Amino acid sequence: MVKELSDLAPHQSGTIIKVGCCGKTRRRMLDMGLVSGAEVEVVRFAPLGDPLELNIKGYHLSLRKEEARGIQVQVTE
Repeated sequence: MVKELSDLAPHQSGTIIKVGCCGKTRRRMLDMGLVSGAEVEVVRFAPLGDPLELNIKGYHLSLRKEEARGIQVQVTE
């Protein structure tokens, strides 16, 4: 099942299939390791729901929901 990264629940994981941002935002996402084929897990959400904490390539990354909406993930069950 394909979902946006912002729609995943805590402790849900998947494989990035598309980074839909453009320009400087896209370059920044790619530099942080959010590339096609990378495994990503949502660790938790901040108390007010934004940002979300991700585990990707062995490190933790905080990302705003707005930025996570442009990233499509193939969810693993």
